[in-house]
Amino acid sequence: MYEVTIIKHVTWVGFWVNALLMVLKLAFGYYGHSDALVADGFHSLSDFGTDFIVLMMVGIAYKRADSSHPYGHGKFETLASLIIAVILFAVALGIGWNGIASGIAFFNGIELPRPDVWTIIVAVISILGKEWLFRYTYARGKKINSSALKANAWHHRSDAISSIATLIGVSGSYFLGVRFRILDPIASLFIGVFIAVSAYKIARPAVDELLERSLPQPQVDSIRSIISSVDGVLGLHKLKTRRSGHSRIIDVDIKVDPDISVTQGHNIATNVEHTLKDRLGDDLFIYVHVEPFHRSE
Repeated sequence: MYEVTIIKHVTWVGFWVNALLMVLKLAFGYYGHSDALVADGFHSLSDFGTDFIVLMMVGIAYKRADSSHPYGHGKFETLASLIIAVILFAVALGIGWNGIASGIAFFNGIELPRPDVWTIIVAVISILGKEWLFRYTYARGKKINSSALKANAWHHRSDAISSIATLIGVSGSYFLGVRFRILDPIASLFIGVFIAVSAYKIARPAVDELLERSLPQPQVDSIRSIISSVDGVLGLHKLKTRRSGHSRIIDVDIKVDPDISVTQGHNIATNVEHTLKDRLGDDLFIYVHVEPFHRSE
């Protein structure tokens, strides 16, 4: 499918960019004595896991509906987003713990080593590379309405912003002297907090979807308006909506003239389905139940 091809291509691009940045950050962070850059490197390492998860899940998520999954396989994509969030939370905890340990050592009188100048250069490269990757990935995710791809894009953005914190911490530690080397572990703490916040932003819509939460109210209002505008629809109720990965599911009861034939009622229901897809796109599961309209209603 077209969407699967795009997701796999974009994810492979991110995979190789992350590979390069991970090696640079971990190597120069470790040998250049920068906790912040090492933390940033582990952030990039977590991108490997998320890219791998997306590549695994996307082939399943875009399979057609079948007898065992009549609503399609879209929730596999939602599950991928949730796994990404869990990985990010774990990375945030690890980074935060390491930053706290370095801070305690500093306040106990242990002199922290001065970062190497190359750590500053690598941080700048990371900022530029990850910001480009965010824009590239998010644009493609928005184009095909892929929640997993957009979640992975925000992961790239979180890495770019964490690299800004790294740059500030490393630069301060390098240029301002021994007393300011605490800035490097402080930067790693900020990185951990930011990653945790990013994880929450990814996890929340994924959890909402898994718990069958309805679509946002403006979308529900738009769907109601579209259905009401179809010729022959005299009313509607029991409108239920939800998301399943990249797909939206709509269940609705429509009211029609009780004196028309079954065939005419069926045609009105079919017209409702076609109108919704024309206005909202084809990636919809629509179930329309026809009921007679009573004048007293």
